[in-house]
Amino acid sequence: MVRECLCGEVLLARSLLSATEESLRGLLGEVVEGLEVPVLGVISDGQHPIRRAVAGVLPGVPHQLCQFHYLREAAKEVYEADRHAKKELKKRVRGVRPIEQELESREDPEAEAVRGYCLAVRSAITDDGRAPLSASGIKLHERIEAIEASIEHVVGAKRGFQEN
Repeated sequence: MVRECLCGEVLLARSLLSATEESLRGLLGEVVEGLEVPVLGVISDGQHPIRRAVAGVLPGVPHQLCQFHYLREAAKEVYEADRHAKKELKKRVRGVRPIEQELESREDPEAEAVRGYCLAVRSAITDDGRAPLSASGIKLHERIEAIEASIEHVVGAKRGFQEN
């Protein structure tokens, strides 16, 4: 797919059997021939066949890596560390289902509150951000901390209420 970057208009979309330099040259050539304005720059995901096709069809035209792909490449190590941290956090908070099963027959306010916390944990571990702009491991850590703080607050309030 070839798209105009400023307005997002699709200039040409075609299904290719493979993204070879030759097939991409043909696609780009067709787009350039159909334009009434010069191509001032190209942004792509930086695959080598695309780079070579752009250089062949549009010699001298600046070609840059798309910002998302550039950030993703730059943040690869951070992403891997975040992913590992998230995996380890998930191991620590698994086991929500047995708690929910234990509460199935109860309808008291305490059981409802615990079910709400179980749902919050379940939601926290399934919500993924899109790297590199959102670190899902950090997001999970923050959510688990918020759930833990809420539980501690409720337990502390309950103790204070029972002491009075």
